[in-house]
Amino acid sequence: MLTFTLRRLLLAIPTLLLISLVIFFLVDLAPGSPASEIPLTVPAEVRVKILEAMGVNQPVYVRYALWLKQFFYVEPLTGIDAIFGSHYAEGMQRIISYQTRSPVFDVIVQRLPQTLTVIGTAYLVGILIAVPIGIYSAYRQYSIFDQLGTLLAMIGFSVPTFFSGTLFIIIFAVGFGWFPTKYDTTLNVTDWETFWQQVRQMTLPVMTLGLANAAAISRYMRSSMLENMGQDYVRTARAKGMSERTVVLKHVLRNSMIPVVTVIALGIPSIFGGAIITENLFGVSGIGSALIGAIHANDLPMVQTLAFIFAILIVLFNLIADVLYGLLDPRIRYD
Repeated sequence: MLTFTLRRLLLAIPTLLLISLVIFFLVDLAPGSPASEIPLTVPAEVRVKILEAMGVNQPVYVRYALWLKQFFYVEPLTGIDAIFGSHYAEGMQRIISYQTRSPVFDVIVQRLPQTLTVIGTAYLVGILIAVPIGIYSAYRQYSIFDQLGTLLAMIGFSVPTFFSGTLFIIIFAVGFGWFPTKYDTTLNVTDWETFWQQVRQMTLPVMTLGLANAAAISRYMRSSMLENMGQDYVRTARAKGMSERTVVLKHVLRNSMIPVVTVIALGIPSIFGGAIITENLFGVSGIGSALIGAIHANDLPMVQTLAFIFAILIVLFNLIADVLYGLLDPRIRYD
């Protein structure tokens, strides 16, 4: 397993370099430029200085190298100039967002807690709901519970999040007044009162995304359980006198989780990417809304950086899913 993991990590390096090239040049060569955002009333010499400060006048390969270098940036320690020279800090300057005039990674770090809190909770709630529903629906196939679960899953599949989120706002926020319509990003949890305020404002976005996530995962869980419950090893376990609980939860569930792990693992990067539509609908100041704002403002460094971070997470969680295969199924050996 260790050899396989190291081999995959080494293979990920050229893969991510190729992905970074594609992302950088696709965004950089897209129509529109930072110069179009500068007002026409700005004098030509000032316009040139602005573009120089933004670094867009440099050759494209230089801009790619500087953009890629920001992922290896380390904040200089106190006295670092005296040890390595002042050129060290100058050579490790970070990429600046065109929109906020702040380092791109600083903006991402500021918005990451909101995304992890709301979107991460929604994904976790979706998993905790979907797995038991999928297991019981498969065990009680064609029962009323199974048919109801299928109906809810079809609703979650077919109804887009912008519609279900708007519907929840109209019913539960405007109609009943139970929850706020917008997410307050300035709220700090310091006591039980602010904690319940946080829970109330998280409820609607968590419901919106949890329904969509649970619909997909529950169907995969049900299908995988049904496939394994008809296998010979299940009949053998029952013939040996094992209890139905042991057969289902110990033998069938473990093998059924193998394909479901892929769905869950590959869905985790969406937590960091944020549910873009849901974040904008409820006013969550997360990474998803930052991406939308960067696209509207033609903030190329922010768009490129976020897209590459999503690619890194997808490659990473692909590896994690493969490793979990070996832990769930002892028949799988990578070495």
